[in-house]
Amino acid sequence: MMKVALIGASGNAGSRILAELTRRGHHVTAIARHAEKIPAGPNVTAQQGDVFDGKGLADLLEGHDAIISSVHFTASDPDILIAAVRASGVRRYLVVGGAGSLDVAPGVALVTTPDFPQIYKEEATKGFDFLKKLRGIVDLDWTFLSPSALFIPGERTGQFRLGKDDLLTNDKGSSISFEDYAIALVDELEKPAHIRQRFTVGY
Repeated sequence: MMKVALIGASGNAGSRILAELTRRGHHVTAIARHAEKIPAGPNVTAQQGDVFDGKGLADLLEGHDAIISSVHFTASDPDILIAAVRASGVRRYLVVGGAGSLDVAPGVALVTTPDFPQIYKEEATKGFDFLKKLRGIVDLDWTFLSPSALFIPGERTGQFRLGKDDLLTNDKGSSISFEDYAIALVDELEKPAHIRQRFTVGY
């Protein structure tokens, strides 16, 4: 049983991660800008928090075993987030990443390919920048988990593959449900295998 702070607990990925954490009996401080949107549940403490308020966020994060960040990169500042995690004194930091930084060929990131959708380009680029910042950090036990290209609502099947730096694909494309992503992330929380590393999950 762990005490986990989850930033962005009311979002698409965050709400599934919250459900997975509580399913496994962890105690969760669920942080969101609108705390009233966080579903009530056993071992869930909803807290209003602003990702741009570094001091306030650090105070909310103190005293936890681990922190999970599930926020849009375009709606947050990596420097403020990372500084808040550091100030909290919590070393274990898991980040819901993006697919844009994954390789589709040696040295070729998905976000740099000509057909990458323009609508997602800013978010993907900022996610890649976040990963680059994390790679320079040695005083946090961080993990950056990239979903596959299509990150969507679906079923909790428990049937998925893990990879490292390459985009995972199959004959139907590249996808992962929020529900199965949450399983992979909480697995990593419980049994760390990618400290100061990025990895990916997909079908």
